[in-house]
Formats: sequence, structure tokens, C-alpha cells
Amino acid sequence: MGAAANLDTAELAKFGALAHQYWDADGPLHTLHSLNPVRTAFIAARAPLRGARVADVGCGGGLLCEALALHGAEVTGIDLAPAMIEVARLHAAGLAHPPVYRNQSAAALAAEAPDGFDVVCCMELAEHVPDPPTLVAELARLVRPGGSLFISTISRTPQAFFGAILAAEYLLRLVPRGTHEFARLIRPAELARAARAAGLELREVAGLDYNPFTRRARLGTRVEINYLAYFSRPGVAA
Repeated sequence: MGAAANLDTAELAKFGALAHQYWDADGPLHTLHSLNPVRTAFIAARAPLRGARVADVGCGGGLLCEALALHGAEVTGIDLAPAMIEVARLHAAGLAHPPVYRNQSAAALAAEAPDGFDVVCCMELAEHVPDPPTLVAELARLVRPGGSLFISTISRTPQAFFGAILAAEYLLRLVPRGTHEFARLIRPAELARAARAAGLELREVAGLDYNPFTRRARLGTRVEINYLAYFSRPGVAA
């Protein structure tokens, strides 16, 4: 896997164990299937995707990767869970232009391909690593000058504790219990600060609202729970 990884082995094992159910739209990760179209549309509306080089860091079983590939992007998906990468490869086997999947860390890909991508995505990973600012710096290294970075995560607020942990994990069973730890959640200002330190500019923050009864997601203005952040790297590609 090359360069040292910013990972928590317990978190890795937790998600790797769900790999065989990743593409089950009614399974334990069903909320991802509801959120994915909204995330994809958010990215597509802010960054040209046809022919773009795109990296999805923490790609899981490839849900976002496949959606971006259908928009014409040349997608590389990386994840440190081997089972997830295997599932992603198997599911994409029939696509005309399947994403390329690697069992690799963000640090390793950044060392191999600095400034190598027009668009970098990182969905629901920052709150699961030991050092989020280091992850943001690694993501920034992947983005070419003039390129874009998209991150989705959960804010560390009382609303998130009750909505994303207590209700989602224990009452409504939207995601498996123990998926999130409150102390690891990241406020938008903290994410923005890490991005600035990595040389990125914050362009937009949007809330991501989810109705557990209709299983519908939409963009919103409130960022107290789930949110999407859009950053750009200043400069022009050589």
C-alpha cells in the first residue's frame, strides 16, 4: 500500500465486514444508496466530469465511483478494505468504462500521483480516521492546480448526536450501531481550517437532509448534521 496510511484498524474491520452487503439497497448501508444521487449531482453541478480524472478516496464498494463514471469521468477509487475493493471490482465488471480500483491509502496515491486529478472526492471518511487534517492534506496533494475537492462528513453538534447517532443507529437502525463516534465528528469550521492549511479555498458548504421514512435525500441550508463541502485549489494546471 506504499506510504503510511492514516487509518484505524478497528474502523477498517468494521466496514470491511459489511462489504458483501454494500450493494444491497435495502441492506445495512441503504442510506448510502439514497444519498448517492444527491452527492453525485452536487459534484456534477460544480465540476466538469466528462473526461475528467477523478479520485474517490475511501470509495467503499464503488457506489459514487460508478455514478461518476457514468458522467464520463475517468475514475480511480481507492480504499484500505480489501473486501470493499473486491466487491467494487466485481460490481463494475460489466460497465463499458469501469472505474479503476486500488487497495491503497490516500498518502500512497498522493506520493504516486501528486497533482494528478481534476476532481477528488472523499465521502464519509474524514470522521473515521485518527487524523482528519492529515487526510485533508493528502487529498489536497492529489488535486491539480485549478481542480476541485469534495468532502462529505458529519458535524459535531448536539443535533448530530441525536440525529446521526442516537436516532440513526439505535432507534431507526438506518446504519449499523457503532458506525459513528461523536468525538470524531468534524465541524465545518474545523474542516475549512484544515483545508486552508493545505492550500485549498472553501467554495461552498451545503447541508444534506435525509428523510428516514421516505428514504429521500436533498440538499439543504442547515449543516448541523450531514454536510457537503466544496473546495478548490488555486492556480492553473501546467
